Amino acid sequence: MSHTITIESWNFKSVQDTTWLPAKVPGCVHTDLLREQRIPHPFYGTNEHDLQWIDKQDWEYKASFVASAELLREQVQELHFLGLDTYASVYLNDENILEADNMFRSWRVDVTGKLSEGVNELRIVFRSPIHEDLPKLKALGYRLPASNDQSELGGLGEDRVSIFARKAPYHYGWDWGPRFVTSGIWRPVELVGYSGILIRDVYIDQLSVNEQQANLVARVQLDTTASGTISLQLTTEDMSWDVQVDKQAGAHELLVPIVINEPKLWWSRGLGEAHRYTFTAQADAEQAGNKHQSLKSVKTGIRAVKLVRDRDAEGTGATFHFELNGIPVFAKGANHIPNDSFITEVTEERYRAEVLAAAEANMNMLRVWGGGIYEADIFYELCDEYGIMVWQDFMFACSMYPGDEHFLENVKQEAIDNVIRLRNHPSIVLWCGNNEIDSAWSHFDENAGWGWKTEFSTELREKLWRDYERIFHEILPDVVSEYHASIDYWPSSPLVSVSNSKEQHAHPGTNEGDIHYWGVWHNVEPFEHYQIKLGRFMSEYGFQSFPEYRTIRSFAEEEELAIDSKVMKAHQKNGDGNRLIKEYMDIYMKQPVNFKSFLYLSQVLQADAMKMAIEAHRRKMPYCMGSLYWQMNDCWPVASWSGIDHYGRWKALHYYARRSFAPLLLSGQEEHDQLHLYMVSDQLTATSGVLTVELFHLSGKLLSSSSKEIASPCNTSQLVQSLPIPALLGDSRKEEVVLIASWLGENNETARYEHYFVKNQQLVLQQPTITVQEEHTQDGTIITLTSDVVAKQVVLIAEHEGVWSDNYFDLIPGKPHTVVFNSYDGGAVYRPSQSGKVEIQSMYEHVIHSTSVATEA
Repeated sequence: MSHTITIESWNFKSVQDTTWLPAKVPGCVHTDLLREQRIPHPFYGTNEHDLQWIDKQDWEYKASFVASAELLREQVQELHFLGLDTYASVYLNDENILEADNMFRSWRVDVTGKLSEGVNELRIVFRSPIHEDLPKLKALGYRLPASNDQSELGGLGEDRVSIFARKAPYHYGWDWGPRFVTSGIWRPVELVGYSGILIRDVYIDQLSVNEQQANLVARVQLDTTASGTISLQLTTEDMSWDVQVDKQAGAHELLVPIVINEPKLWWSRGLGEAHRYTFTAQADAEQAGNKHQSLKSVKTGIRAVKLVRDRDAEGTGATFHFELNGIPVFAKGANHIPNDSFITEVTEERYRAEVLAAAEANMNMLRVWGGGIYEADIFYELCDEYGIMVWQDFMFACSMYPGDEHFLENVKQEAIDNVIRLRNHPSIVLWCGNNEIDSAWSHFDENAGWGWKTEFSTELREKLWRDYERIFHEILPDVVSEYHASIDYWPSSPLVSVSNSKEQHAHPGTNEGDIHYWGVWHNVEPFEHYQIKLGRFMSEYGFQSFPEYRTIRSFAEEEELAIDSKVMKAHQKNGDGNRLIKEYMDIYMKQPVNFKSFLYLSQVLQADAMKMAIEAHRRKMPYCMGSLYWQMNDCWPVASWSGIDHYGRWKALHYYARRSFAPLLLSGQEEHDQLHLYMVSDQLTATSGVLTVELFHLSGKLLSSSSKEIASPCNTSQLVQSLPIPALLGDSRKEEVVLIASWLGENNETARYEHYFVKNQQLVLQQPTITVQEEHTQDGTIITLTSDVVAKQVVLIAEHEGVWSDNYFDLIPGKPHTVVFNSYDGGAVYRPSQSGKVEIQSMYEHVIHSTSVATEA
């Protein structure tokens, strides 16, 4: 059996210093300096601006360790470096044993015969990524596009060097994140010793899967130190398979064919159980009379998944949807970014909090976006557990990259490392080459793209595009094909298809491939365009908001609470962000009373926009089969597109998403004086029920009501009723009414939809009197609310940290609404808990009911 020691007790210092300080590994220079109180908190105020000196220095880490006599007796000793960020020279007892240059790769070094019986010293020198890469830029002779590299903040002017480093792109800044270019040991360092045989990897390759039978093959990678017979047994649950072979010393792949009849399949959330099998490989080797053994277990789910891109029957385009175990699945979810600027600060508990929040919001997919990292194993394990499919980008985003042979080979090895590490996760359903580069460059359309190519000569354009194609059309798909062939590869998001013509590049309105639609937000197009500009799969779209007051106060003092203050601007990384929020607010909302009201209204504004988008996408099912908004989470406290802020606090958007992503959805759209009501279902069986349509005056008076029996559709969208608006309203004014559509199924399943005929700005709201029945029991806080008039956007603010079963909802007179307070304690589910003091507000209190304008916002 092998022996593994994790090397701990590290110290660090700047290379130019003489005093060593305690370090935490995994970690990075920034977090170690903060822990030792050598720098202020990077997220507070404008401290980011004052900490740019850190990435201009070289840093070193050292650790002393004793290799046990037992480990030294093993035939082979190795050092495994699972993550070095980024340019690192590694010394064992002052001997240089490794030169690392890729944050995303793992490194294995044979140190047999190099270890002392007593104390050994490991020292790692991290060279400044900035000083390492500036000479590469000078040698290249021109600047490669890198839109989000905040080089000016880093004191580099226009010298954007992020594209040379195989390192998390967002470390160099993004339009929602700060610039902290880290260095350090970000994943563990292990000393491994073994004799005879060692299983390196077990991959359960899923050749064909259906409900009747799973045909698999276990691909077992192992090393042997001498020739001899190897007996390999693979077991799972009550099944086992055996292979026996004679092998010479060296590295080998052993194949174990597996057939499982009537397998328990892995399903995405909402479709069934996310069942997983644990496969254990045991290898026994007899060499020169000595017996050796190695064990390795992996957990995976058995499923068949593919990206379906079939031509339409009408011949107008091609589908783009995921098929899981033969079922077309509408992808509901968001784009995931790293949960912290300092990755090692993200604990397993924080990962679970995010994935649990996705599951609670009825999501079934997260896209791991290409400007962050290939996530920690635990992230994918949690997605496996909760049935959350993962669209996995390779780590390239919004930039053009070098094409020299060393860079390309480095990319290839990075891809191999990460595909091998992640391929057993059933949650991974797609590998995608990059984020937005195909559309940004738009090589085949002179009038499209982000203007990048206009800066280069024709000859240089061709070279840069050829370099692009080598990475994204050759190297990465070849790696996926060789190491994870059962999963599809998509070269760039968004993309129509690889046609080598202008039709390749995606834009709103294309009827193939996936779409990033940013007309709402960047182009100040109205929210209503979400209902018009629809594609087959909406993989990005979004709208910003500010986090809540408590989060703002984590980085700003009271006197800085104005959107044009220096601190607030430092925590708004999108140059036009604050202006755009205010501009859209002027279109859709009444004016806020004060700064806190501005924060509240910004969240309501964001949530209204995303509700309109999500529901438009779902109503268009099966033409549209995916809705992934930008973005799920934040890496620091900031104004951004996130639905959950840096501290895990749900914004209005996340509560809205939970309702709009519900398995059964009622949703409406106005067209030509008609209100069309749709019922959308992800469920595979129909349920009978009654649809009730009620019209209320905002004063609370019921104006009309009608009911009819309808059955829910199966895994599609269906128009269930069209209402002529003039007849529906009669003498009522649009500004003074709300329509409530509700469906009650025979199994007590429910769906509800509220429709207002004008913008929030035009509503004639009346001051509500909200009656609160509050119950605090040992099981937690339960609150039932009623209102005498229609109360919009009722929000409950708890004293303690947690989430409500519902929030930011409308109260209709005569319809009590009960909510439960839950908290997250690190477990698999939310637990009912005590909320403490509760503050209850509605939109009425937050807006000015006159023509005067609030100045504080």
